[in-house]
Amino acid sequence: MGKDRRRKENVVPSPSVTSPLAPETPIIVWFRRDLRIADNPALSEAALRGRPVVPLYILEEDAPRPMGGAARWWLHHSLKALCRDLTQLGAKLILRRGRASDVLLHLCEETGARTVLWNRRYDRLETGKDCKITSALVARGIQVEAFNGSLLFEPRAVQNRMGQPFQVFMPFWRNCLSLPDPPRPRPRPVKLHPHAPIGSECLNDWSLLPGSPDWSTGIASAWTPGEDSAGARLADFLEDGLQCYGQRRNHPDLDATSRLSPHLTFGEISPRQVWYAARAAGSHPTDGFLRELGWREFCYHCLHHNPDLPRQPQRKEFLDFPWINDEASWQAFIRGRTGFPIVDAGMRALLETGWLHNRLRMIVASFLVKDLMIPWQKGEAWFWDTLVDADPANNAGGWQWVAGSGLESAPYFRIFNPVLQGKKFDPRGHYVRRWLPELSALPDSVIHHPWEASASVLDAAGIVLGRDYPHPIIDHDIARRRALAAYEQMKGGVLPA
Repeated sequence: MGKDRRRKENVVPSPSVTSPLAPETPIIVWFRRDLRIADNPALSEAALRGRPVVPLYILEEDAPRPMGGAARWWLHHSLKALCRDLTQLGAKLILRRGRASDVLLHLCEETGARTVLWNRRYDRLETGKDCKITSALVARGIQVEAFNGSLLFEPRAVQNRMGQPFQVFMPFWRNCLSLPDPPRPRPRPVKLHPHAPIGSECLNDWSLLPGSPDWSTGIASAWTPGEDSAGARLADFLEDGLQCYGQRRNHPDLDATSRLSPHLTFGEISPRQVWYAARAAGSHPTDGFLRELGWREFCYHCLHHNPDLPRQPQRKEFLDFPWINDEASWQAFIRGRTGFPIVDAGMRALLETGWLHNRLRMIVASFLVKDLMIPWQKGEAWFWDTLVDADPANNAGGWQWVAGSGLESAPYFRIFNPVLQGKKFDPRGHYVRRWLPELSALPDSVIHHPWEASASVLDAAGIVLGRDYPHPIIDHDIARRRALAAYEQMKGGVLPA
């Protein structure tokens, strides 16, 4: 069984290795965004071979895009959890910093390892770097094998009738569901054969955590990184949240989503584990929850085929869109001081907890790119720095969807009204009151548009607009007309009615 899996998933067997490796020759397992023990194909394969295992994490100084602050916080604690879990299996996580190829070559020389295993990455910038690393290792007679530990389906397996990648989600997902089911999750290794002691850098020396002042206290109170926490969160959701997910998932005042996104981003749980656990609990792939997993898959396939996804619009006409870079509006937006309660509540929740409900992500993104006409790339970069689940594919795919610049997008002329969105998805104002306590005394009838409250209502709530809470920084109706005019100018045509 192990030999069959190796034959199927081994992509780069070194032609330089002509004789069997000695049983004591160690195997290096390079962890990346797969910080878990269970269903980790590279680690499982190393354990099957019965040789000493050297688990390695590299803080890559040549990473195509450095992590943001919130993700660095998560990485620190996730590595602590992984180190503990590996120690229980008999192996020590080795931490090194530098250029990945240099670190790997040096560690192979230091340990005598002739095999390096890892799970694939799918960003073209990263896969291009992995190809160069592979070439450097193979040139030294080192065997390299890569596995799929991040996706349900390999990008090369999902193509339309013309042999091209899909550009629209639903045909993509239907095609995925017509394929054989993803491989079942691999079991957790029982034990790893340890290697002789190897020097490791100290995690605290990497300065992944914020200094003074410490802005991460809210994040720390909201999250527990690590594989155990990921598994517990999935189990709790499947037991208590799955059945009502479709009816409740758009309401940010309810704890109705899985909140698995940061655990998936760092690979503390695999999509295959989520898939099979949800299927066993009764979820169908065309239903809401597993379809969201399909959207993650789609975004990664898009990123694989379009490496500029986080930076450039997929619809090239948006290169000529007349964006506005207004610094005062930007500062009001990121600080939750726009005067639109549902927008401000979302942006303050993001700063406090490092996470934002998906409905709020759409609302605040629409407000930024359509009401304020600030480029979506600026919002994408802010999310990259402030989200604990700052995912290279989902983050960019979501912003391009809202901006209308992606191949699979909401039309640009679909512009969310923040007041109506607030009334529909936070009808009692619970979410707004949680994050905007200065508005907590307002009645439900005006909680989403306090500027329309009467003087007596504001006085009874102890609110002076402009002092306790800002006036709206823009008139939504005027902003909507301006955005539509800009869209028409870009298209050189007439907008649909």
